[in-house]
Amino acid sequence: MDGLRSIDIWVLAVYLLAVVGMGAWLGRRSGTTKGFMVAGGTLPGWAVGLSIFGTYLSSNTFIGVPGKAFAGNWNAFVFSLSLPLAAWVAVKYFVPFYRSRGEISAYHHLEGRFGPWARTYALGCYLLTQLARVGTILFGVSLGLSALTGWSLPVIIMVAGLAVTAYTLIGGIEAVIWTDVVQSLVLLAGAIIITLLLIVNHPHGAGEALHVAAEADKFSLGSFALDATTATFWVVLLYGLFINLNNFGIDQSFVQRYHAARDDRAAARSVWTGALLYVPVAALFFLIGSLLFSFYQSSPELLTALKEAHPDGHADQALPHFIATQLPPGVAGLLIAALVAAAMSSIDTSLNSAATVTLKDFVQRHLKRGQTEADSLKILRGGTLIWGVLGTGAALAMIGQKSLLDAWWKLSGIFAGGMLGLFLLGLAARRADRAGAIIGVCIGVLVICWMTFPAHFPEWLRSPFHAHMITVLGTLTIFAIGVIVTEWRRGFENGK
Repeated sequence: MDGLRSIDIWVLAVYLLAVVGMGAWLGRRSGTTKGFMVAGGTLPGWAVGLSIFGTYLSSNTFIGVPGKAFAGNWNAFVFSLSLPLAAWVAVKYFVPFYRSRGEISAYHHLEGRFGPWARTYALGCYLLTQLARVGTILFGVSLGLSALTGWSLPVIIMVAGLAVTAYTLIGGIEAVIWTDVVQSLVLLAGAIIITLLLIVNHPHGAGEALHVAAEADKFSLGSFALDATTATFWVVLLYGLFINLNNFGIDQSFVQRYHAARDDRAAARSVWTGALLYVPVAALFFLIGSLLFSFYQSSPELLTALKEAHPDGHADQALPHFIATQLPPGVAGLLIAALVAAAMSSIDTSLNSAATVTLKDFVQRHLKRGQTEADSLKILRGGTLIWGVLGTGAALAMIGQKSLLDAWWKLSGIFAGGMLGLFLLGLAARRADRAGAIIGVCIGVLVICWMTFPAHFPEWLRSPFHAHMITVLGTLTIFAIGVIVTEWRRGFENGK
């Protein structure tokens, strides 16, 4: 591949400079800790909702989702179908819970409920989740840019990491949300353009494109069997429900958005906006993957060129390769900007939220620093920089991964699995006590480790469950054990 044309590079460069410049301009209004973390609680619900939507639409969506549909089918789309239910739970319970308490940290209440250990445990799980998230997303966008430009993958990772860290550090959450609004619109436009171009460029027209994909079973949602050992429809749906409940319920970046909204109604509207927008757009990206499969199947010489260009895994590279080789100058640059937008709109969120909990849950809680406004701002900006560097390092460590989406799902399942159960135990099981929570978390973590590392156990003791069930069973174990232990202790004490 000869790489991008100069006009495409200029389009991409102008876009990056515009986003960083927008972040710097908005930074004028982030001169306080409240401004940096929640934008003073003044933002409209539609803007916050588009930011939530943009967070969901990462480079995992732009590259990993079409790659999944290209290599397999629409089974992973079932994840999105859980969003409306998770959003309903969030609007009914989670949003009122956090807004009524007024505490910016998502983990502060866990200390009051179960003790300091619970807050520290949730904080650790969250930071590891964000590190994995930043790493996979940054790696994904860099993988695409490397395929498009021919530039060094490590260099792209470091430059992209620096750019998004810079405007997040300067502008705080207001820069995050408003740049997410712009980037969400850019990404949506890019997805629509790609879909239309795939249909127009197909050698035999739209009907044949859909027919070829359907003949190869590309639109299948997976098996409907009640089998927890494979990625059936029900397994993916359960996984999606638990992950999205985790996002809406105990993800710091979402909690900050609830507080950034101007009122309770705007906060609720933001959840529905983000959730309901994502479902059809996710379907659009799966359609892109199916159309890509049909396009390359109908042009064997182009499929051969794709495989030769990317021998280590051509599925995730199918869309970037199509953009670089099949689109006219300028259009390719716009779509590459959409790819970059998908990544930046997620990474900036993770960096801002990681910096916030570093200040609120670690520095102020344990080191007793950052009590003054000036010190707090220094810590927030320093934390953004540190997590930006660590996330860039995580992306560099991921070089060689074959399926971007699989990598992210596995990592998020491991780290998120132990958080939601504790949160639900504290929220829904009002009688649950500290001892029950501790024992529940300990056993839940053992279950998560058992399911995550099957190779370390003898064959007869290995988990038979699919990896998507890690979050589900980890959460249910913590909740159930916590309730059982609490009730047993109460019964024992009353029996005395």
